[in-house]
Amino acid sequence: MSDAVPDLAQLKSGLKAAWMAGDFGQIGKYTAPEADRFVERLGIHSNTRVLDVACGTGNTAIPAARTGAAVTGVDIAPNLLEQARRRAAAEQLNVHFEEGDAEELPYPDRSLDVVLTMYGAMFAPRPDRVASELARVGKPGGLIAMANWTPEGYVGKFFRLTAKMVPPPPGIPAPTLWGDEATVRQRLSHYTSKLNLTRRISRMRYPFSPKENVAFFRQYFRPTQATFARLDTGRSGRISRTNGSDDDGTKHRDRRHHLRRCRVPGGSGYSCLNHRRSS
Repeated sequence: MSDAVPDLAQLKSGLKAAWMAGDFGQIGKYTAPEADRFVERLGIHSNTRVLDVACGTGNTAIPAARTGAAVTGVDIAPNLLEQARRRAAAEQLNVHFEEGDAEELPYPDRSLDVVLTMYGAMFAPRPDRVASELARVGKPGGLIAMANWTPEGYVGKFFRLTAKMVPPPPGIPAPTLWGDEATVRQRLSHYTSKLNLTRRISRMRYPFSPKENVAFFRQYFRPTQATFARLDTGRSGRISRTNGSDDDGTKHRDRRHHLRRCRVPGGSGYSCLNHRRSS
């Protein structure tokens, strides 16, 4: 896919404003347990240089730092970075958080042992550029790991519904295509000699009813706020009812997300989710 995106600067400005609005830290609290499990499966250890791309409030950077690794988190939203800094300070963890773009990472080639992103870089508008950057900054023998929402899971269905109500900018691929195996293989084929993909269930346990869950996202999640702001009263009521539960009545959880590990040549193998960058 071409990198040509109309009004890219305006688009990026809008994306930054969206992630800075609301309070995504409130939303992120409910994915934090899954982030802990994600990092634990990666086997990160001390004396490792780790980059968390689109780190948000530090859900994956912080558990990575608990291993003793040297961790940097990068995100486009300075208010989320400030929350991440406070969280790290509360645990007396030395994590460097800085503003930056997943499509233009401010780090040298082949400089990092582990590059990870969870529910983050998938939202950048140019996925081919994201794939290139993740591969560029990873060392030979290093690890790249992604956790991405799938199109079929609850979150994927949620995004699909809101996109019907408020269409995204033209020419921008759906973020959940990072959760489609065939698409991921195509995007990473230039950098990969081995890629294993695994689906997992991410459980987000909200302590309130489905209706209250919708209200919670309306209060704190900017994309939901924008959706309701652009709807008339009747359609707002319809989307509230639709988001109350999943098709089969399952509530408050996501069905699947994709977890991806990527290993660059020269490193030891993992039992699953491995990506080896071609030399």
